[in-house]
Amino acid sequence: MRMEDKGGSGLKVYGWIGLAVIGISEILLFAGVPLVRTFFTPLAWSGYILFADGLVFRQKGNSLIMSRPREFLLLLPLSIGFWLIFEFYNLYLRNWHYAGLPEELLLRLLGYAWAFATIWPAILETAELMEGWKGISRRKIRPWRIRKGHLVFSLVFGAFGLILPLLTSLRVAHYLAAPVWLGFIFLLDPLNYRMGRDSLLLDLERGDPRKLYSLLLSGVLCGFLWEFWNYWAGARWYYTIPIAGHIKIFEMPVLGYLGFPPFAVECFILWAFVKNGFRWARASHG
Repeated sequence: MRMEDKGGSGLKVYGWIGLAVIGISEILLFAGVPLVRTFFTPLAWSGYILFADGLVFRQKGNSLIMSRPREFLLLLPLSIGFWLIFEFYNLYLRNWHYAGLPEELLLRLLGYAWAFATIWPAILETAELMEGWKGISRRKIRPWRIRKGHLVFSLVFGAFGLILPLLTSLRVAHYLAAPVWLGFIFLLDPLNYRMGRDSLLLDLERGDPRKLYSLLLSGVLCGFLWEFWNYWAGARWYYTIPIAGHIKIFEMPVLGYLGFPPFAVECFILWAFVKNGFRWARASHG
């Protein structure tokens, strides 16, 4: 697939800096530099975000960092907060844990915050980049008919999926990752739809699946890179997935890779819900 070039002809300097950060971090990682081994994951993803944003700007002539810097800066702390929601659920799911973390509390908290802050920007930057592919940018489907009953069912189903792991025993909750990875999609996108903006349901009602397809592909690519870079890092995470957990690609059991595409969709919907909420609050007080 070939990308449409609507922006400039070359990559901006910060894009090259991002690529250099990835390359130098990998060299220093395999050279055994302790600080890089500890912070390799956030280093690599910080470089990736700069590189991906540079590609988006080259492709479209606008990007998250260059054209919407306040939005980008807001996304960083929100990314930490969003991921802490999933860390809370992991107290019940017990699907992953961390090892090799710094013993000093401040360094450990810095590592957590830095790594968590890269999650949403990475997913959304990659999705924006994917939307520029001709194979996606020209896609159309038959418009969906969204009825009130569909929205109500989605809300109830999403709420049920998110509440279920909290109500069962820890033994049962260990098997309930899927409802969590899907729950926010079904719970919040109907609300985004009702707010009239930044909703996948609204896109599908218009016969436009591009955002959905780009998010699914973003989940695939980012998921692979997360596991690839995590495998070599000094401070990393391990999985305890109960179904076929011994069949792995890097540290991730193969079935776990199915969770990355819906997680990318979930990332967009959570971010859209916050943005729509800000717009609604401004409109109601305007």
